[in-house]
Amino acid sequence: MADEAKAKGNAAFSSGDYAAAIRHFSDAIALSPTNHVLYSNRSAAHASLQNYADALSDAKKTVDLKPDWSKGYSRLGAAHLGLAQYDDAVSAYKKGLEIDPTNEPLKAGLADAQKALASASRPRSSATNPFADAFAGPEMWARLTADPTTRAFLQQPDFVKMMSDIQKDPNNLNLHLKDQRVMQAIGVLLNVKIQTPPTGDTDMPDSPPPASERKRPAEPEPAKQPDPEPEPEPMEVSQEARDAKQRKAEAQKEKEAGNAAYKKKDFDTAIQHYTKALELDDEDISYLTNRAAVYLEMAKYEECIKDCDKAVERGRELRSDYKMIARALTRKGTALVKLAKTSKDYEPAIETFQKALTEHRNPDTLKKLNEAEKAKKELEQQEYFDPKLADEEREKGNEFFKQQKYPEAVKHYTESIRRNPKDPKAYSNRAACYTKLGAMPEGLKDAEKCIELDPTFVKGYTRKGAVQYFMKEYEKALETYREGLKLDPNNQELLEGIRTCVQQINKASRGDLSPEELKERQAKAMQDPEIQNILQDPVMRQVLIDFQENPKAAQEHTKNPMVMNKIQKLVSAGIVQMRFDWEKVGKVLSCF
Repeated sequence: MADEAKAKGNAAFSSGDYAAAIRHFSDAIALSPTNHVLYSNRSAAHASLQNYADALSDAKKTVDLKPDWSKGYSRLGAAHLGLAQYDDAVSAYKKGLEIDPTNEPLKAGLADAQKALASASRPRSSATNPFADAFAGPEMWARLTADPTTRAFLQQPDFVKMMSDIQKDPNNLNLHLKDQRVMQAIGVLLNVKIQTPPTGDTDMPDSPPPASERKRPAEPEPAKQPDPEPEPEPMEVSQEARDAKQRKAEAQKEKEAGNAAYKKKDFDTAIQHYTKALELDDEDISYLTNRAAVYLEMAKYEECIKDCDKAVERGRELRSDYKMIARALTRKGTALVKLAKTSKDYEPAIETFQKALTEHRNPDTLKKLNEAEKAKKELEQQEYFDPKLADEEREKGNEFFKQQKYPEAVKHYTESIRRNPKDPKAYSNRAACYTKLGAMPEGLKDAEKCIELDPTFVKGYTRKGAVQYFMKEYEKALETYREGLKLDPNNQELLEGIRTCVQQINKASRGDLSPEELKERQAKAMQDPEIQNILQDPVMRQVLIDFQENPKAAQEHTKNPMVMNKIQKLVSAGIVQMRFDWEKVGKVLSCF
């Protein structure tokens, strides 16, 4: 499944659909979280969308998982370069070349990073273009997007290409100065107002006539005092600009009124205010997402979805913040989940949440995605539920178990569980199969599930005790068998389990373990959280010291049942060993 998702991501990347590629690579990572290639591919997709921060995060993960893979450093260098972190980019490319000195992409990346670093460190006075800083980094696009005039230019591919050329090499500015859009952009970036000449023809002064055609100059008239030049008038804001500003202010007031009505659960009034705000200002998609939230509360899910779709479409036109786009998609996904409760189709909601996460990784959106996937899985289980077929599959598993064909038996028991997840017998039988196959963690999980489903099902305790015994957790197995005996005091399988556990525990108490057995048991015990807690308990540490050095104090400790119970656990685990000292006539513990 991970390979399939990866293949889809590669296909989307090749076709230029980087957002879809990110979604497919994310699916693959969820299935195979330690595959370094998947993080590398997603880093490349993020970088193609200029999401360099996310690209850097994935590149770092790639290098962590596979530090000897040169391509990971290529991804790391590209992300640092996109973030204008030139020193880090140079370092990343050099590390990659240490692994693969002949790698051409790494060499090219290193050259680009070194060139960018040299350009960035050059003193301003020696720069070839005094306006170079205005075009540096992602801030240029942000400022052009923020200005209403240049924002419209960004919809024109030739303008975007010219600005990209200038950003790559500010000296290219001289090639595009005749374009009035570029001049307007310079004004925005330098925060100055540049007067541009009218687009029509301008009157040019006539050339002076030849000397033969020149008339004798008239007698000069008395010089007149020049009229005083008028004081420059302050620049006036156009009426259109003033009206636009007024409309935006009124729209914000309508939004605030809508928010107040929403808090009061006065949804009809809230919708009226948000609609009015949208009529006054269609360049703020928050009015749409807020209205969608009201429709969601009113259970008008179709209207909510329409507003969310409009918000996404308009937001892309306006180059709105990714977080705003993600919010609209998340709200749409929530509405689709509500509809899925009747349509029984959660896939559109899941796909919408995934798109939202490609825009902005929001924990709330991720939680909603997980809930939708869980609901889809539960629905599929309900539709698959069939107790009769479950019993048939379990019987098939029993036949294979008798033939000692345990993998085949597991297959049928698993299908039985899928058909009826509430049947404890299927879990019990599969636990027995896993025990035969040596898959103890899986067997323990099934045995515990069996007991959870039916705490009175004695077989579940025998299965769990057996798994714990084979895992050499004799104290835990003994406790499990005793729990089972409370339900069936005469059960021979439980009684036999207790007997074998006691033998192993006494073997450790007598010090009859071989060095190999003792070493193995100690290593396993040190991974047990309960044993670790006992050894870290300051009181128990003092008890162990007293048993070795202060027999009188040790005698007092033996009167405490809780202390002795913990000591017995340490003895069973092989951490301490008990021997009998006839001279002191008392029990002494020797710690290993």
